[in-house]
This record gives sequence, structure tokens and C-alpha cells, in this order.
Amino acid sequence: METPQPHGQKLTEERAIQRSLKQISVPKEAKEPKSGTSRITVTLMIYIALIVVLGMGYLALKLHFFPISGISAPFLQRSLMGSLLGVVLLLAEKLARMFLFSRVEDDVSRYNLKRLVHFFILLLLTIIVFSTLLVDWTTGLISVGILSIILGLALQAPLSNLYAWFYILIQHPYQIGDRIKIGECAGDVIEVGYFDTTLWEFGGEYLSSDHPSGRTIRFPNSLVLNTPVFNYSWPLFPYIWNEIKFYIAYESDLELVAQIMTDVAREKIGDQMRQQVSIYRKLLAKTPVDELNVHEEPIVFFRAHENTWIEAVVRYLVHPKQTGRIKTEMIKIMLARLNEQPDRVKFPTSNTR
Repeated sequence: METPQPHGQKLTEERAIQRSLKQISVPKEAKEPKSGTSRITVTLMIYIALIVVLGMGYLALKLHFFPISGISAPFLQRSLMGSLLGVVLLLAEKLARMFLFSRVEDDVSRYNLKRLVHFFILLLLTIIVFSTLLVDWTTGLISVGILSIILGLALQAPLSNLYAWFYILIQHPYQIGDRIKIGECAGDVIEVGYFDTTLWEFGGEYLSSDHPSGRTIRFPNSLVLNTPVFNYSWPLFPYIWNEIKFYIAYESDLELVAQIMTDVAREKIGDQMRQQVSIYRKLLAKTPVDELNVHEEPIVFFRAHENTWIEAVVRYLVHPKQTGRIKTEMIKIMLARLNEQPDRVKFPTSNTR
């Protein structure tokens, strides 16, 4: 019988889950419900009202409608203008989310576009704040230059991670949804932040398969600049070759073993593999390595093992996120058919080395 959790603890867990999903999810755009539409309308009206009020306040000060003099008058003018520009930028981002992002069909491209626009909005807001606080632009630029050098030395690692974020957006070594391995980290990419990347780990130290481990991995973006990235989800060809091997005795009928393993693999993924290999060959034809011999169907080959048996290996093509399921299904069928021929298919009876 489960112990009921306190109401406060449930609320805390639900908020944590919602916050995590908001950070990492790449949701498809859906039609806003009526309540959501009305909320957006109210938000837009607030932005427009703020723009009108700030603009009128700035004009009133500029035309000296209010008896304000001294240092405070120019500062108020700059503050009102800075606030006005800031609200305009926020309104522009809101309109982009409503009308621009929704037209991008690809989830990953939409996610990257949102992050990029948000970054430049923050950058422009920072510039507006500095220009509001600084009176003399020459002195300000010198101060900003000196400050940039100091911050560049102090924040070398974060700036390197930020540069790597731009590199990831432009060069696409990986993107949201890809299955990758970088260094000792292997998993599916669920978030590419300004400074780090988050993976849902598969495999790991407690598993021998490609099943999700239940853990997340975060690594700095700068790792991509000096570490090889193995991408199993290359958009042009998101497939990998995999193998199933059995140990059989030398007395086995190798032709029969090869026929059974080939038939099962063809039944399971034959047609799909032929289509995928044809795409792969077209890609190879555009590269200097087009002479590679790539089989359109599953192929079985044999290797002499160091012990007293032979390895029967079938090689086939599969999506990287389906390797475990496909391999398990084929092993069950292959073993069942091989065991139907005990006189012609013999398995080792000893593991003595």
C-alpha cells in the first residue's frame, strides 16, 4: 500500500516537473484555446498601452511640458526612451512567437530560432540599459571596452561555451532529438542551452543495452570544439549497421545457418533496408569514397573463434533508437528456427577455454 504524499510535496514535485518540461521540451505549435487567445490579447494591449504612455511621457519632457530642470531631466528622457525601446523589443519578440515561429514546421528549427531571437533581444536590452546609464558615449565605450577585457579574462569559460552554442547552431554537429556520443557521454539531445547541452542518457554503467538509463547528462558546449562528436541521427541518413552473432559448433551446417539468419532478417527489415541503402549509395556517390561495397540486404558471414566454435554473424541496417527492440525480436525468431534443426545446427556444449 502506497504511503500518501503530503499535499505540499505533491505541489512541489509538479512544479519541478513543469519547470523541467518547459526548459527542455520542443512542443509543436497548437491552436490556442479561447482562454489562451484572450490572455494573449490582454498582453498585447498592455504592451501597446505602455508604449503609448512612455512615448507621451518622453515627448512631454522633450517639449518641456513639465518644469523639470538640471541633471534629472536628461536622465528621465533617456530612461523613458530606454524603457520605450525595451517594451518595443519585448513586443516584437511576442509578435514573432505568435506569427513567425508558428510558420516554421520543423520543431528543431523552431526551437533554435526561438533561442536565437531571445538571445539577441537580451543583448539589445543590455545595450539599452548601458546607453541609458551612460551620458558620454566616448567615455562609455572606453569603459565598456575595458570592462569587456576584464570580463573576457574572468569569464573565459562561459564565453567559450557561448561561442560553442553559435557553432552548434551554424554547423549542426548535433541538434534536438539526435542520438550522440561525445567523450564519455552518450544519449539523446533534449536541450541545447546557451552554455551547456543536456542529454537523456542511454546505456550507461548499469545497462548493457541502448535502453534509457533514467539519468540526464549536462556537459559544457565548449566540449564540442575539441572532442569528436558521434552522431547516430545524421539527418540525411539516420541509420546504423548492427550485428547479431551466435556461437555454433564446427559440425553445424553453415549453409543452413546462414539461410535461416538471412531469412529472418529479410522478413523483419528487408524492404526497409533496401530503401535505406539506396539512399546511402546516392550519398556515397557524391563523395570520394563511392567505391565502397554496401549490401542492400542482410548478410551473414562466419569467423573462427579462438575457442572450439564458430561465430555466425548477421549484419543489417537499423534506426539507432530501435537497435535493442529489433535485435531482441530477431534473436528470438532465429533461435527458435535454429533449434528446430538439432541435427544440422549444433551449439557449443562447453565454455572451457
